[in-house]
Amino acid sequence: MSDKNDDGANRDATKRSARERLLVERERQKTRDKRRRTLIVSAAVVGVLGLAAVVGLIAANTGKSGDSAKGPVVAPSGAVGKDALAIRTGKDAAASQLTVWEDFRCPACKAFEDNYRATVHELEAKGLLKVDYHLVTLIDGNMGGTGSLKAANAAACAQDAGKFPAYHDVLFQNQPEEVDDAYGKNAKLLELAGKVEGLDTPAFRACVEKGEHNAWVGKSQEAFREGKFRGTPTILLDGKDIFADQANPLTPQKLKAQVEAAAKGGGSAAPSPKASGTGKNGSKASPSSSSGLSSSTSTRSSSTGSSSTGSASRPGSTAGSQAGSASVSRGAGED
Repeated sequence: MSDKNDDGANRDATKRSARERLLVERERQKTRDKRRRTLIVSAAVVGVLGLAAVVGLIAANTGKSGDSAKGPVVAPSGAVGKDALAIRTGKDAAASQLTVWEDFRCPACKAFEDNYRATVHELEAKGLLKVDYHLVTLIDGNMGGTGSLKAANAAACAQDAGKFPAYHDVLFQNQPEEVDDAYGKNAKLLELAGKVEGLDTPAFRACVEKGEHNAWVGKSQEAFREGKFRGTPTILLDGKDIFADQANPLTPQKLKAQVEAAAKGGGSAAPSPKASGTGKNGSKASPSSSSGLSSSTSTRSSSTGSSSTGSASRPGSTAGSQAGSASVSRGAGED
């Protein structure tokens, strides 16, 4: 009888022990589940806060960039074309017109300038070519910073002083690395003005420091975006994109031949059907149409003007620009 009682007691004790272990395990599982939920919620909160911080930073930067180009639109002296958004060099009576859209921070724009500068100046000096420069700010949008805007404003201030061609060349000759926003500092722009005789004056300094033409530069960027140009540099000769033809790449020698032929009455590139507007002196405005798309350009623009490609024009460039064009790479020494 006692053996049966002992067996029953053992079975009861075993059942209680199993139930107790099950209860303990359930409590442990509840604790683990609670800890897991807490971690998940915490991670989600941190993620939301982090995203908010990033969005806030982007919004802040965008706001700063936009605010810097606000204010009254003050065109530089002698600006031409539709809405007076172009700075012209060369003689108005020249038979051929080159339209250039470029960014002072754009490495491929520098490559174009370095390879074609001598030819363009030669043709201008002969009275055969006039050039309308449109200054844009794609690299600021792609890389951040304000160097494109401030350099363009300084160039417009140089136009007021009658020193645009020389200062334009100095800015490209001394262009910093694409990732270096050195031109975002007025001190650097004023330092480079010292390389142009007679430019570094109180009036020029005040124009640069005040950002006199910032809104004008912003309007030029808007015109570039609305024109649906693919990137910078975009180069048009009498309205026709001559820089994007990979089958027949442009060279300084070919540019010179076309301009000289036009001066002799042989004609040059056909004018764009969408060119519109006239300058203050009755000259043809720079076209602003999709006919200026350039597959060989560096800084590519989207509907917001801020997508980019890699840079191949110089070591260390990371985004926003590339030399990319046979017309640049083959152009050196051919004029």
